[in-house]
Amino acid sequence: MSDKIRLLPDTVASQIAAGEVVNRPASVVKEMMENSVDAGATTVTVSYRNGGKELIRVVDDGEGMSPLDARMAFDKHATSKITRIEDVYALHTFGFRGEALASIAAIAHVELSTRRREDELGVKIVVEGSRFQSQETVVTPAGSQFAVKNLFFNVPARRRALDKSTTEPRHIAEEFRRVAMCHPEMAFALYGEDAPVYNLTPGGLKQRIVGLMGKHIAGNLLEVGTETSLVKITGFVGKPSSSKQTNREQYMYVNGRFFKSSYFHKAVMQAYEKLIPVGTQPSYFLFFEVDPDKIDVNIHPQKIEVRFDDGPAIWQIIHASVRESLAKTGAVSFMDFDEAGSVEIPLRKEGPIDRIPPAVSDPTYNPFRCEEVGRCSQAGFSDFEEGYGTLAGMDRDRLLERFDSSVLEYIGGEAPRQQALAFGERPEEEKFCGALALGGGYAASSCGGELVVVDLRRAKEAILFERYRMMLGNDTSVTQKLMFPEVLVFSADDAALLAERYEDFLALGFEYVRRDENSIEVTGIPADFAIGEIQDLLYDVLDALADGMQPGDEGKDRLAAVLARDGAKRMPASYSEGEMTAILEALSDGGRYNYTYDGRPVLVRMATDEIKKLFSR
Repeated sequence: MSDKIRLLPDTVASQIAAGEVVNRPASVVKEMMENSVDAGATTVTVSYRNGGKELIRVVDDGEGMSPLDARMAFDKHATSKITRIEDVYALHTFGFRGEALASIAAIAHVELSTRRREDELGVKIVVEGSRFQSQETVVTPAGSQFAVKNLFFNVPARRRALDKSTTEPRHIAEEFRRVAMCHPEMAFALYGEDAPVYNLTPGGLKQRIVGLMGKHIAGNLLEVGTETSLVKITGFVGKPSSSKQTNREQYMYVNGRFFKSSYFHKAVMQAYEKLIPVGTQPSYFLFFEVDPDKIDVNIHPQKIEVRFDDGPAIWQIIHASVRESLAKTGAVSFMDFDEAGSVEIPLRKEGPIDRIPPAVSDPTYNPFRCEEVGRCSQAGFSDFEEGYGTLAGMDRDRLLERFDSSVLEYIGGEAPRQQALAFGERPEEEKFCGALALGGGYAASSCGGELVVVDLRRAKEAILFERYRMMLGNDTSVTQKLMFPEVLVFSADDAALLAERYEDFLALGFEYVRRDENSIEVTGIPADFAIGEIQDLLYDVLDALADGMQPGDEGKDRLAAVLARDGAKRMPASYSEGEMTAILEALSDGGRYNYTYDGRPVLVRMATDEIKKLFSR
């Protein structure tokens, strides 16, 4: 019986290995841009055609390469970044494996033109499918120019699998953003199909974030800054009011390297707990500086997974840093433990109390007199603690818990939209009897012999959802024409999506035309919104569309939910008697108002027996 195990040919092994490093055109952009940064470039220009399948070109003004280095750069495991295994754990560069160029050259036609500043002439090298084709001396600017053509030409199954729509350009733009984000001191440009997508000039981090994400984010950023012996954290987080259902504005970096961590993401999310609606996501742009000896980036060829030695401790620092930044908005109470200027509280002394204050009572007081009941109603439970207080021993946190837990109570442990809507039905004849404002956006009323507590903002969202749902179903949306058209700037991806899904936006009441790759001119907006709110609303709708929303009734429901959520955000922190009464009257109309679209409870009920239990302690 003959031997079966053989060594694979180099070309076959290279193509297999390339699949781990280069799985789509965006992977080429990532590897080439990171090489440019490592080469000390101050300007990097990226361009592509046909979604990157036909051409990807990356040009930089870095240190360039000698003819010998340029030739060796395409050999497998050839690198200038490390010389021994210990160097892997003290990295200050992106690359170190020596796999990127070899992997790209295995599945594409690659041309490299490069020159060092001290050399008069440079070199041009051509490699096709791992096979060296030519090397010649050329006149070329200092730096490096990579042209990757016919990607996956020798892997037809992978080439056919590449999406023909806007998916590949979107992935390329995302990889471009990830690298450009953490180097605001450098100039970056991106061109797609010979049209400009990004043109970023050197500046500060906030300027770079706005340049990449859009002008809408400028007013929503809160600075983060913490330095400890374990980690230094800088960057920005978004205000709670700017949270979105699917947020693409989330970036984490460690020592200048983009990475993903569901563990650290949870630290950020818990910092926003009870500050943003359930199911929404905040924006964050966080940069960690950690001793390279304390992290391991050698986990996966794509190098977006990082292992931290002090992960739990850093988790706590992230959480505290974000909470501190949110405290600047007043959304989170903040305690300053600085001892300077502190007041010394004396110790308790043993012995009799100096003076017992006399008890004072009004023997004529009758709480059931009409004038006393009216006074309580007019005050709106004024003796509640800071507008929330206690209701038969139920403080604000317990009240919020009721709103959160009632989702599980009413629909068996889940909150899908279909069940939420089904349980939202109420008899048409059921009416609320009177109402008292509890402060903090809550109202109490009686209905059918039960005490009902209503979250007024959620109630407004549920009411608006039904209204917009009906409008979209009947194509009866109302558009208010703008006297002066408004020009709004977006990323090229978002501008393309706005053009592609124009009919959906038209159904919502928007009217606009695309001016260029990055902007639209708005001539009409939904009647319920002001022009200053439109860009944020468009971003929320874009998030829903980018999340794979399809046309049809389900798609219209999701669009209606976006409009309703944004409309409810404009509700005041405190409600007048007229506003509160209008909301409760709308709830009495028999619509499906017990839950919002995403299953959050609008109201909770307390039967007489449950109230008795609270007083029986």
